[in-house]
Amino acid sequence: MSQATQTEGAAKPARPNEFNLVWLDMEMTGLDPDNDRIIEVAVVVTDPELNIIAEGPVFAIHQSDETLDKMDNWNKGTHGKSGLIDRVKASTVTEAQAETELIAFLKQYVPNNKSPMCGNSICQDRRFMARGMPKLEAFFHYRNLDVSTLKELCRRWKPELASGFKKHQKHTALADIVESIEELRYYREHFIKL
Repeated sequence: MSQATQTEGAAKPARPNEFNLVWLDMEMTGLDPDNDRIIEVAVVVTDPELNIIAEGPVFAIHQSDETLDKMDNWNKGTHGKSGLIDRVKASTVTEAQAETELIAFLKQYVPNNKSPMCGNSICQDRRFMARGMPKLEAFFHYRNLDVSTLKELCRRWKPELASGFKKHQKHTALADIVESIEELRYYREHFIKL
């Protein structure tokens, strides 16, 4: 995979499992899908109990200097500090190439249209995906498993628990996914009565 960071994952499963969960995160040049662009995307597959089965490739998506120059100061600072801007400039991967490789990876672990899109504030990623990676967006079930919903409910119903999970705020796609999985584990243990 060109310009992708391949992460370690488990061996290919015997067959895809419809109950596996696909976690996704993107970094973008801003928050407006009509004007901003995807600059990084990663996926992780877990089983229903939130155990990581496989980490997919992490793609830095090439964008022009003109596009990167339009970023606001927060994005320039955050993505500059993480090294993402340099990775984006060095990358030759397009949104279409990343989309194709991510779908091929995911098909090994979950059937088409079975996994909800999992993550934090995942509707934002879905909006960008609908524009920039529509085939990948269509691979997911129409439902979302959004950890930020539990975060907001916890803040309102059990505020004493809300401060118990601390984010590292790395703002890289893979780190954000792993953090979202850990955050859902926290809410499952401390907030949701099973």
